[in-house]
Amino acid sequence: MDIKVFLGTTVTVIVDRPLGSRHQQHGYIYPINYGYIPNTLAPDGQEVDAYILGVFEPLSQFEGDCVAIIHRINDTDDKLIVVPQGKNYSDEQILALTEFQERFFASVILRQHNY
Repeated sequence: MDIKVFLGTTVTVIVDRPLGSRHQQHGYIYPINYGYIPNTLAPDGQEVDAYILGVFEPLSQFEGDCVAIIHRINDTDDKLIVVPQGKNYSDEQILALTEFQERFFASVILRQHNY
């Protein structure tokens, strides 16, 4: 599946790692909500993952706009950036807010206008 189809669309994210939860394997705390788009298939064989920015409470589900994609150059597990309707974040803000996990990967931010 080419996840670029999600750019500029409204998506529903099932949050399986809410803000404040602990990563089971690596032990870090999620500073943002993180989940997946149900009934999708990413190149890694799992459902498409999504970071939710701009919501500051733990969630179980969220509907928002996909404003960007973190495209991992050295991994196949790209991530959607989903925000509340009408919000947006700069590339620098996205990288800072997802650094807790993305620091382990080389990546670029994809937007509707740059692919």
